[in-house]
Amino acid sequence: MKTFELRKLLEEVKSGQVEVDQAVDHLKELPYKDIGIAKIDYHRELRNGYPEVIYCEGKDVSHVQQIVGEMLKGNNNILATRASENVYKAIKEICADAEYHPLARIITVKRKEVSAPDSYIAVVTGGTSDIAVAEEAAITAEMLGNRVDRIYDVGVAGLHRLLGNLDRITHAKVVIAVAGMEGALASVVGGLVDKPVLAVPTSIGYGANFNGLSALLSMLNSCSSGVAVMNIDNGFGAGYMASMINKL
Repeated sequence: MKTFELRKLLEEVKSGQVEVDQAVDHLKELPYKDIGIAKIDYHRELRNGYPEVIYCEGKDVSHVQQIVGEMLKGNNNILATRASENVYKAIKEICADAEYHPLARIITVKRKEVSAPDSYIAVVTGGTSDIAVAEEAAITAEMLGNRVDRIYDVGVAGLHRLLGNLDRITHAKVVIAVAGMEGALASVVGGLVDKPVLAVPTSIGYGANFNGLSALLSMLNSCSSGVAVMNIDNGFGAGYMASMINKL
């Protein structure tokens, strides 16, 4: 429930359009609903401005299906991350308009339009191998009501590619820089723009990359000001944070 919906309900009670008992029935599950295998946080959108997001990895497929089914009763948009094909098939059984984004491993259901500001988020990757994480960030940001400009494969091994797209990057309100290997992209972008840069290290790289640890440490030790670092492969976290910044 959004703030305006709560206010509308209270005004209807005040005017006598809605009985007090009806309002109580509507509000009693506002904090959360316990469905046994999960406690669905309906209050989160009112509290944080965004509805609860479902993290699918590690969950039983039937549990994800049950959670989605319950959330759909409120006619909510659904964002489910780290979802497999099997999870998508299970959700599709109960929701015909569910859409799967295999590269990002995200399932989306769009029931409501979310207004987007005029400003946009630039999602930049070092290489093509980083696109899966970048897409997780981009689709998350779009579902939360943002315009996204994707600028892929512009890493430091060919710096002219990045400079050739600098105008698009500098005009963004916030930049997400996604890179594996040595993770230098975030420092380079941070040194070229006057906007916040959210750095996302990826687990892409050869042995000494240590599944993203070397990129993470490089980004944490960036000499560029205005660079904040997410966890390894955490495209969702970057997309969510970028949305909050873009809507300030």
